Amino acid sequence: MQKKMKSLDIVSECSDCGKAARVERGIYRFRESGLDNVVLTGIEIVKCPACGNEEPIIPNLDGLLRIIAVAIVTNRLPLTGTEVRYLRKYLGMSGDQFARILHTDKSTLSKWETGAVNIGSKSDLLIRSVALNLGRGLRDEAERVTRNFEYIDEESTAPPNRIEVDSETLEYEYA
Repeated sequence: MQKKMKSLDIVSECSDCGKAARVERGIYRFRESGLDNVVLTGIEIVKCPACGNEEPIIPNLDGLLRIIAVAIVTNRLPLTGTEVRYLRKYLGMSGDQFARILHTDKSTLSKWETGAVNIGSKSDLLIRSVALNLGRGLRDEAERVTRNFEYIDEESTAPPNRIEVDSETLEYEYA
């Protein structure tokens, strides 16, 4: 429950301790996505001075989750295990279901997702294609993204790009 105090001050209640918290606009590392490299910019954040809790106010969660999936499949770096896990969960599939679609076994998928085994370049492309074709709201991106598959740097060992998402426009960029 929020109430306006002054023209720019908004006070909210902390969901952890129930005490008064301030709402501020800022940058938030969105670890709740399961990815360490997603940053929300220009987002309202409930900050509690009493317990230190910080929570983003996400007005369009479905849109945000979709744009993260788009950013993952359009990235020119090889998929990481956490990105594969994100895409699988975005598709609403269990490990067993996703592994069957990919024509691999569940233990191989698990090893990819944990980073124990590298994802081969053909499997990388298949995972992206499956996500584009089955993901909610991703089909519109399929042709554009698929045409750019040739630019994926299969040999790169660089860490994943940081994905910055503007919380209002849901536009993203790699940083």
